[in-house]
Amino acid sequence: MSKTDNPLARLQFTNRVRKRAQYEAFEYTLTPEGVQVRNGSHTNPEDHEYLVTVRDGLPTHCTCPADARFEGACKHRVAVAIRTPILDAATTRVAADGGTTRSDEHPIGDKTTSGDSSGTSNTDPEECEECFEDFPCWECVRTGKKTLPE
Repeated sequence: MSKTDNPLARLQFTNRVRKRAQYEAFEYTLTPEGVQVRNGSHTNPEDHEYLVTVRDGLPTHCTCPADARFEGACKHRVAVAIRTPILDAATTRVAADGGTTRSDEHPIGDKTTSGDSSGTSNTDPEECEECFEDFPCWECVRTGKKTLPE
């Protein structure tokens, strides 16, 4: 990942927001709309739950008052951006067959694979964008297009 691909490089935020995003006790729940972020640091965490919307691998909006009121990203957006597994989960949806799709490419309710109605892809297995150079993606292994290295 290049520096410009890093979501933190694409967000503007203060040092105070960064620190709070790192140390506050956030809890995350994936929803069809995005990531529900609950701040467990508060006495009444249920009063501090906000929805962070993720588009193109970037937390773009939060329902908290600070996100609307101040310039730059709020602590909830930054908290999602710095936790790669949460951001990846919000960006990638697991299909019923165990494969994955990018949520910004295939919103929930849309087809999760390209190609014919059998669910197989018509793309060349050597050109799969999800595979690493030395390691195939789950979809290529599952469909038999590639095998796992020994």
